[in-house]
Amino acid sequence: MAADLHALTTDYANTREIKRNIREMVVDWLASGIDPKKSTIFIQSQIPEHSELHLLLSMFIPIPWLERCPTYKEQLKEIKGKDLSTYGFLGYPVLQAADILIYKAGVVPVGDDQLPHLELTREIARKFNHLYKPVFPIPQAKLTKVPRLPGRDGRKMSKSYNNCIYLSDSDEVIRKKVEETITDPARKTLKDQGHPDICTIFKFHQIYNRKKVPEIEERCKKAEMGCKECKKDLADILVNALSDLYKKRKKLSQNPKIIDKILEEGRKKASRIAKQTLEEVKKVMGI
Repeated sequence: MAADLHALTTDYANTREIKRNIREMVVDWLASGIDPKKSTIFIQSQIPEHSELHLLLSMFIPIPWLERCPTYKEQLKEIKGKDLSTYGFLGYPVLQAADILIYKAGVVPVGDDQLPHLELTREIARKFNHLYKPVFPIPQAKLTKVPRLPGRDGRKMSKSYNNCIYLSDSDEVIRKKVEETITDPARKTLKDQGHPDICTIFKFHQIYNRKKVPEIEERCKKAEMGCKECKKDLADILVNALSDLYKKRKKLSQNPKIIDKILEEGRKKASRIAKQTLEEVKKVMGI
């Protein structure tokens, strides 16, 4: 699901780029290997049942459930230049719950920063089932081996923080971004011993360069490897790892009709399920 309604929660005052960003994200998915024959790919706002279920769920959600969400508090603190003291931003975890529950998802792949959101979804499902009838399964989280990918500034990688390395970045841009990424803040000179466990670059090596991780860790701790060398090695690896994706993206971007067809087929598939679930929800709620 390409979540364009969620994009409005932070970019409601500047919506010009949302459509383009949504398509770029779909291209990323396809280039990365997401198969539309196996996975239903669609745009959130084209399935109005998401919004209606969000409204119905919001009727019984206590406000403190939303205010205690860690991501809500973090983004209020971190995102500057935007007024996030809005109803939509406070309530976006309810919309997220609707996105999950409308398809009666049993398992949801998430990053570890999204675990509190999924737990809220579980609480919402339990409360709905208790108030009315057991319509929704209680979804479980599925974490990958890399539950959180750091951004170039050490925080989680997020477009909102402008700290991303994009699949659409050229080789030159990737190298520049890696060069600008923060490393071990406690290491001032090449002679200082490093602390890989607090280094953002090392976290990327753990993902993309696993075979050499023990060697890099040892050399860093012994001050035998400088940050410049470490960054160059990582940049080479990232460029190599992402080069095929970059080529696939370019080819897909030149064929917009393919994207349109995939999204339309996905909309039809998602709509059938969403309509059925919403009818069931409204029936047990007496609407």
